[in-house]
Amino acid sequence: MFGPDVCGTSTKRVHVIFNYKGENRLIKKTISCETDQLSHVYTLIVNPDQTYEVRIDNKKKESGSLLEDWDFLPPKKIKDPSVSKPADWVDEAKIDDPEDTKPSGWDAIPKQIADPEAKKPEDWDDEADGEWEPPMLDNPEYKGEWRARRIDNPEYKGVWVHPEIDNPEYKPDASIGSYTGIGAVGFELWQVKAGSIFDNIIVTDTVAEAEQFFEDTYGKTHEAEKKMFDDIEAKKREDEEAERKKAEEERKTQDSAEEDEDEDEDEAKKDGHKHEDL
Repeated sequence: MFGPDVCGTSTKRVHVIFNYKGENRLIKKTISCETDQLSHVYTLIVNPDQTYEVRIDNKKKESGSLLEDWDFLPPKKIKDPSVSKPADWVDEAKIDDPEDTKPSGWDAIPKQIADPEAKKPEDWDDEADGEWEPPMLDNPEYKGEWRARRIDNPEYKGVWVHPEIDNPEYKPDASIGSYTGIGAVGFELWQVKAGSIFDNIIVTDTVAEAEQFFEDTYGKTHEAEKKMFDDIEAKKREDEEAERKKAEEERKTQDSAEEDEDEDEDEAKKDGHKHEDL
């Protein structure tokens, strides 16, 4: 399975999935796909030496080894199960300085102190409000929890590396990435937006033929397609701006008519009051 997958805002990637021994194996790398509304060409090249390349619009986006970027086979090397880290191995690079001691009075410095500028409110009633206590402030003299100075550990032996041995379950497989008798191309589509078109599909055993096919199809149409798309978008923006201005003018006309009606009502009320006075 090969091609772009755009789902919501989280998934925007190119899938490269091989079926191997009845299981689908996904690529371990993340390859970003195109997300605009223009046409794009996705190309997967699988070489006889079990390397691959992914192109978008004939530009390389990713490449590497099938054996390294997919979990087809168990690892060539495994940690030697007969070996374990020695019990006396010291892998702590730093230790507390045994000669460093906590200064006298360190713990006597409080973390917070009463605000020296705070005053008891004049209307404070001890019987009704309880005993007044000033607000607390962070103590600028507080130095935090004491910790001994760190020094290099004289017993440090470095990072212990587990020795590896050949994995007895590993067996090379020259058939990985090799497919014969391809008789059809299928599409798995889950489309939430209308308008997608799929065409110009080629399966070939030469990169040169695929590149020529690219030039004969996408190479001849993408510039015209982009111009058409840009023209449509520009016309859409013009229409939206015209609609916005029209709606604004209609709103202003409506507001003006309502203001005139209000003025007429006010004048009518004034004339009514005059008649009542007479």
